[in-house]
Amino acid sequence: MKILLDTQMLVWAAINKLPREAVRYVEDTANTLIFSPASIWEVVIKRGLGRTDFTVDPNLLYSGLLGAGYQELPISGRHTLFVSTLPQLHKDPFDRILLAQAAYEVLPLLTSDRMLAQYPAPVILASV
Repeated sequence: MKILLDTQMLVWAAINKLPREAVRYVEDTANTLIFSPASIWEVVIKRGLGRTDFTVDPNLLYSGLLGAGYQELPISGRHTLFVSTLPQLHKDPFDRILLAQAAYEVLPLLTSDRMLAQYPAPVILASV
């Protein structure tokens, strides 16, 4: 199964702090793990703002994801247009593009964010 990981899951994976429920998806070699450049951008922005939950180096995160076999899902114009079809449940633009990519590509989004699980996109909720 192909699985798109949200930014927090990618950061936790990088520092070996994934929720137990998420570990089984990430460690299952039958799964193809996917990340969005939006997540790298989010880390760059939030780290630059001094957010203590985004201390991972985005350069190391990016190269580490590729080195670990994650596949990058480029953001397309269709993805960005799909954002307009999403309900206004969540205001975070990074989460909204991840949801749009997941919905448009029909990929489950692995997240711990209960708000994202309310969207009509395929979501795997892994509680903390």
